[in-house]
Amino acid sequence: MSEIMIENRCLQIELTKAAKKALSQREGVLFVEMELYFSCLIRKQVLFHDKQRQQNSVSASDKLSVSFHPVMTSSCLISEATAEPAKSDFEMQRRECFVPKWLTLDYKKSTWIGEFGY
Repeated sequence: MSEIMIENRCLQIELTKAAKKALSQREGVLFVEMELYFSCLIRKQVLFHDKQRQQNSVSASDKLSVSFHPVMTSSCLISEATAEPAKSDFEMQRRECFVPKWLTLDYKKSTWIGEFGY
């Protein structure tokens, strides 16, 4: 387990043995985005990228960079439920209250899996 500061909050990162092994075998950096999605409901999702997408990405190691990204949709219609609606950045008051406290990463069947929480 390691800890980094992200948006002035301490984030504990835990990697399984499989995740540590897969990360060590990567040639480039794995960019992990903790997305907090506001729409009709709130969804937490961990996204994995080979290129940096968020400017607020924080390096956790030479192979791992982490960011927190709250987003929202412009509408909430049940008819849109099957398709992913367009997202935009969500400017929050007291953003620090929503920054996760922990992130767990795993690697199974050649796929990255992540979960974050409070």
